[in-house]
Amino acid sequence: MTQSKRDEIETLVRARYPILYLVSWEEDRVIRDLRQIADAREKKLYVWSSSKGMQLHTNLEQGKRTVDERTKDPLAALDMVLDHMEPALFALLDFHYYMVDPGVARKLRDVAASLKASYKTAMVVSPTLKIPFELQKDITVIDYELPSLEELGNLLDARVKELNESSHLNIVMEPGVRERILYAAKGLTLNEAENVFAKTLVSARRLTDAEIPIILSEKEQAIRKSGILEYYRTEEAFSNVGGLDNLKAWLSKRTRAFGQEARAFGLPSPKGVLLLGIQGCGKSLCAKAVSSLWRLPLLRLDVGKVFSDLVGSSERNIREAIVVAESVAPAVLWVDEIEKAFAGTQSSSFSDAGTTSRVFGTFLTWLQEKAAPVFVIATANNIQQLPPELLRKGRLDDIFFVDLPTKEERAEIFAIHLRKHGRDPQGFALDKLAAAAEGFSGAEIEEAVIAALFDVFDRETELTTDAVLRAIGETVPLSTTVKEEIEGLRQWASGRARRASSQAAEEVPVYGGRKLEL
Repeated sequence: MTQSKRDEIETLVRARYPILYLVSWEEDRVIRDLRQIADAREKKLYVWSSSKGMQLHTNLEQGKRTVDERTKDPLAALDMVLDHMEPALFALLDFHYYMVDPGVARKLRDVAASLKASYKTAMVVSPTLKIPFELQKDITVIDYELPSLEELGNLLDARVKELNESSHLNIVMEPGVRERILYAAKGLTLNEAENVFAKTLVSARRLTDAEIPIILSEKEQAIRKSGILEYYRTEEAFSNVGGLDNLKAWLSKRTRAFGQEARAFGLPSPKGVLLLGIQGCGKSLCAKAVSSLWRLPLLRLDVGKVFSDLVGSSERNIREAIVVAESVAPAVLWVDEIEKAFAGTQSSSFSDAGTTSRVFGTFLTWLQEKAAPVFVIATANNIQQLPPELLRKGRLDDIFFVDLPTKEERAEIFAIHLRKHGRDPQGFALDKLAAAAEGFSGAEIEEAVIAALFDVFDRETELTTDAVLRAIGETVPLSTTVKEEIEGLRQWASGRARRASSQAAEEVPVYGGRKLEL
């Protein structure tokens, strides 16, 4: 808990707030901090659970595994809170399960009325917030924050010192690595962080950038459990992205923008970017590559999982997805084909009782106001379905238009995919291939290389330039059938979006650059 949060709880205790609700997964950390508050206020601390009843905290510290059968019942526990005469704090673990019972709810209202004139405070400690309607005015909710960078740093330093002393090692962190390690661990509980630090130190016996994926793997567990966000394991290097030099330079300049050095320099965390353009031209690939470049976890928001048939569930799902994304920040949040995800927002009040509009509104508000370092990469293919509210300045940092690759970029993309499939690009006439693939997207170039590989594998020959040229000649690119749509996209993007490539766009060829045989 940060000092400010601890001070807030202590202030509420001093002000005689009767019942506090502390939302946290970390019971041990909560109890440890409540112990400090109790000592500072000269009060006793009692901890209640349904398995052990009400226990004086000193007994727990001394390892006494006693069980108070009299107070295991929640009503009996509340009676003890009422009858106790000395100043005290009462931590009620997982008490939210019992608050739905009418008798317990009524007793809690009695406790709230009684404790206002005493030096006692009851505290519900639970990982989830569930308060019956009749108790909402009697309970004060405090979200117990995940460990700060300072707390994670203290934990890491303690583990390194402990291992160095016990094993006579000399684990030294490389300059700058400590900060990157801590940012990678941000969003984990202290228990999760302690486990992954120990795992890393024991297995690697060092702390370098190479160990960051081990720490990120712990975050993957938290993300997978959310059910709405998907964790993408990606090793796509920026060198695997052909062309798009303007976009790549823009992203590269923000590689160090999530650290303390950038904050001290006066820079805010980057908000995000919208990649608008033609299908198969590298928008999704850029999202994967920037995750590897920045060494941040890549989360994909599956909007289809957000929407639910239950009333109010969709709105709750998008809020929970945002909470999970912020809890593992800094991170990259990828929203693929955002125009399809939020299509129909204008007619939402008629088609789905406004659910889509409310979900989209929650997402937009978060984009505008978010303080957590979550970088959003949204991709879109169709500007006609793109909600205009998304384009407003302040929600995302910039809009880039991703066009069809030029001849030079096509040659670069051919080299990338030939190298990826174990061939030396120098053994191919890249200029010839690039000229033949006029109007091809990056994805279509990749498929042409793969089709040629299948062809020569069947013939039991080696891949050649001619084999790739044959595959190109058998491919009808998307630009052939949607020429008018591409021209419309280019016209819209002119003056509204930055070009992802510094090279001038080529005219969209008729029939993919080949004559149509009738």
